[in-house]
Amino acid sequence: MENFIVSARKYRPTTFDTVVGQKPVTETLKNAIKSNHLAQAFLFTGPRGVGKTTCARILAKTINCFSITENIEACNECESCKSFNEGRSLNIYELDAASNNSVDDIRGLIEQVRFAPQIGTHKVYIIDEVHMLSQAAFNAFLKTLEEPPKHAIFILATTEKHKIIPTILSRCQVFDFNRIQIDDIANLLAQIANKENINAEMDGLHIIAQKADGALRDALSMFDQIVSFSGNNIAYQHVIDNLNILDYDYYFNITDAILKQDISSCLLIFNEILDHGFDGHNFINGLSEHFRNLLVCQDQATIKLIEVGANIKEKYLQQAKVANVNHLVEALNITAKADVQYKSSKNQRLLVEVMLMQLCSLGSNAEKKKPIIDLPLNSAKKLDNSQQVSTYKTEKTPVVPTVKEPEKSFISSSENPEKAQTATVSTPSEHSATEANNNSAEDPPKLINPEHLILSNTISINKEVITKKEKKETSETQNQLFEPYTIEQFGEKWHAYKLLPKEKGKASLVTVFEETPEIENNTIQLMIENKALEDEFNYHKSDFLDFIRKELKNYAVQVETQINKDFKAKKAYTPQEKFEKMSEKNPSLITLKQKLDMDVGYS
Repeated sequence: MENFIVSARKYRPTTFDTVVGQKPVTETLKNAIKSNHLAQAFLFTGPRGVGKTTCARILAKTINCFSITENIEACNECESCKSFNEGRSLNIYELDAASNNSVDDIRGLIEQVRFAPQIGTHKVYIIDEVHMLSQAAFNAFLKTLEEPPKHAIFILATTEKHKIIPTILSRCQVFDFNRIQIDDIANLLAQIANKENINAEMDGLHIIAQKADGALRDALSMFDQIVSFSGNNIAYQHVIDNLNILDYDYYFNITDAILKQDISSCLLIFNEILDHGFDGHNFINGLSEHFRNLLVCQDQATIKLIEVGANIKEKYLQQAKVANVNHLVEALNITAKADVQYKSSKNQRLLVEVMLMQLCSLGSNAEKKKPIIDLPLNSAKKLDNSQQVSTYKTEKTPVVPTVKEPEKSFISSSENPEKAQTATVSTPSEHSATEANNNSAEDPPKLINPEHLILSNTISINKEVITKKEKKETSETQNQLFEPYTIEQFGEKWHAYKLLPKEKGKASLVTVFEETPEIENNTIQLMIENKALEDEFNYHKSDFLDFIRKELKNYAVQVETQINKDFKAKKAYTPQEKFEKMSEKNPSLITLKQKLDMDVGYS
């Protein structure tokens, strides 16, 4: 029986050009070889299965090749390349740090570094999973890594860069390997399937690439698994059955039911998903990804962000045409909340079902109408007699009557007194008008003189009329006070404001300015130390202005602030200086010191 070689080993890249998805790294290494600027130590870091060890081997093989091609690739014909391909090269030494992580292992490696290569120009030492070395092994390796012989090159590979000590990192050129794109993995699987005479659907290969999560080695392992399951014909259904993946059709069907607000269909589809052994949490995450893809399909420029097969992408485009953007955003918020709450929920199935009900209810609630601004009963006495409106009063809430609009734009009582007498007030409903009448249910509504009405669909008296009138009276009173004041008086009032208790509605402020303020046209310019103190002052500015204006008896006072960038805060070093700083923020400390007869000094 012929020995089977897994695809991850059989199709492992042997040249820089055959490395998938790491072009920035391979181009940099080729240029370094071409210009003879090879570093003494490299660190290859990145996720699993993206080509770190493969690139290390290709680099070691290429730099020892006797006749490098114009494309900076190994020739595979010289003695060095043949020995490397056959696994008998003495110029390449690989160490698995996961199982050889002691100080003695590193010392043995250091002893070998002294010997020059017999064939070729460099000896390359590849240390895989280097983060597994112990702290003592790292320290023993430092000196050799910093000053190796000119024929020695170290290539360290790891999936966990953060576990490597900084002194090692500073001695290496670091190359970050990226996750391989889904399209790149799918295209490579298609090429391998073609070489192996396997009929494979691209949608199925895309599913394998997505499941691999950027790791090409994982994708090749799953590819071999599915080939063993289905033979030489890989169909989309074979892939989702073998890898236990939820079919896209479930998400499309349940989204169609959500758009139709069909709660029953959603619950039945979810029950079918559970019967097939799928987890509710995976369903939530998959549905979130589905909504995200539909949202991406709304714009032609972002369609490329969907990493699925061509047939599935077409389904997304069709369903995106009937989906609303706002509803998709709300749906993503609902699924995100369900994702967070799933693990802590005691009834997880009910949580998912409630989520589906909420999704079906999106857009079903009609927009509420804006309420009509009503006239408060206690403000009617402030109006003139000609503007007072007769209102009806209920036991619970006051009801403001509306006036029926006349046929003409305006009716004069002098021109047609009979029509004027028939202009009556009508309530929103006869029942509320009858229930609201305090005197008698049979009393007729009071009449309103139409000469004083502004006709509209609904009469509403705005509170702003009364508010503006009160503000006008207040401003007239304030404008009468313009007593002069000095900067010393302003400072006294400032200090008095800081001492106000918080119960008075004022907040005690720290000293926010050190320099003497300037006054120009009743505007006081304050120099503030920093942005934080300026924000604190602005927060209390309105209360402060009311207090200062009343105390100075000048309502034209204005305060402007400016941050002094040149100001350098004086630091408190001695106990006396620290006490003074503290007493500025809390003046009650001075009173406490006096009452307790305390001295400020070193303890």
